[in-house]
Amino acid sequence: MRGRTVIAGTGHTAFGKLPGRTTDSLNVEASRKAIHDAGIDKDVIDAVFVKYPTSGHRSMYAQTVSEALGLQPRIGGVWDQGGATNISMISFAAMAIEHGQCEVALVTIADNPKTGTRQAYERGWGDDAVYGWFGVAAGYAMIMRRHMEEFGTTHEQFGAIARACRRHGAANPHAQLRLPLTEEMYDASRTVIDPLRRDDICLVSDGGAAVIVMSAERARQLGVPAPVPILGFGQGQTSWEVAQRPVLTETSAAVSARTAFAMAGMTPGDVDVAQIYDCFTIAALMTLEDYGFCKKGQGGQFVSDGNIELGGGLPVNTSGGLLSETGMPGMQLVIEGVRQIRGTSVNQVPDASTAVVSNQGGIMHTHSTLLLGQ
Repeated sequence: MRGRTVIAGTGHTAFGKLPGRTTDSLNVEASRKAIHDAGIDKDVIDAVFVKYPTSGHRSMYAQTVSEALGLQPRIGGVWDQGGATNISMISFAAMAIEHGQCEVALVTIADNPKTGTRQAYERGWGDDAVYGWFGVAAGYAMIMRRHMEEFGTTHEQFGAIARACRRHGAANPHAQLRLPLTEEMYDASRTVIDPLRRDDICLVSDGGAAVIVMSAERARQLGVPAPVPILGFGQGQTSWEVAQRPVLTETSAAVSARTAFAMAGMTPGDVDVAQIYDCFTIAALMTLEDYGFCKKGQGGQFVSDGNIELGGGLPVNTSGGLLSETGMPGMQLVIEGVRQIRGTSVNQVPDASTAVVSNQGGIMHTHSTLLLGQ
């Protein structure tokens, strides 16, 4: 399937605090922009894939979005793998297209936790809530502490990830947080859940984003102006909760990446630019390790040596990622990967011809990987 399907169009709303916006309206706006970017008529869309909104349960939500767009798709529905959902939906769409189940798929996500309900972010974590385990941050804090104890990873090394993402986001006119982060600012950042500091944690954001997926042949037929080929994709899932995992410093990202690289016929050394899911700095660091960009335990040295900066060996999160562009889970990373291959990013990596994108859900429960290229 390498290169047989493409991302034909992308679109997104503003990111940040968007009072009064429903997830319906955000999905519609992002989808409309993606359709326009692809240069197609909406009536050619025959599949709609929608991410489950974390701000509240909505039965038959994909049908609600389809109705609002005036679409009656052949296939579609709502998916929930947390932040890994976006690339997974793109993968499902590509496979459905390959097997003739649909021709043109809309993949869209929207959420409004900044101004709507934040129940999913504030709830206690099961029975462990009585011990102070609230929200996902506690789990990431445990994993981060384990990595620091096992491999000697330091706060300064995690700070290198936060500073790079914030520096890249500062140049992005669409970023929610456009304030560069100095080493002194990171050091002064308050502790939220030890060892996590505020600047290790992503933003909370309202927003929507969408992409159009179709076969490369269909893109030629429709005259799509700038299709970006999908070279490979993969998924990996962990069913164990953090407290039950035998090893905290290994994730299903390794399985996901191995599948995607095998499909693409590529190795990590072939990648020019990376958009890595950075809900927490520890997530980005461990993903770089699990993807094979450095050995396990050497992620701290890899990021502190300047590799992830613009001009480094592997520029990471060139639009700011979840730490600066928007905390909206994951689709913005796919869109920035498309921009890099098209050559239209505000922080364009010269001659970028391959990009890897990671998505992650829960507390490293789910993972999905996407490889894009010329």
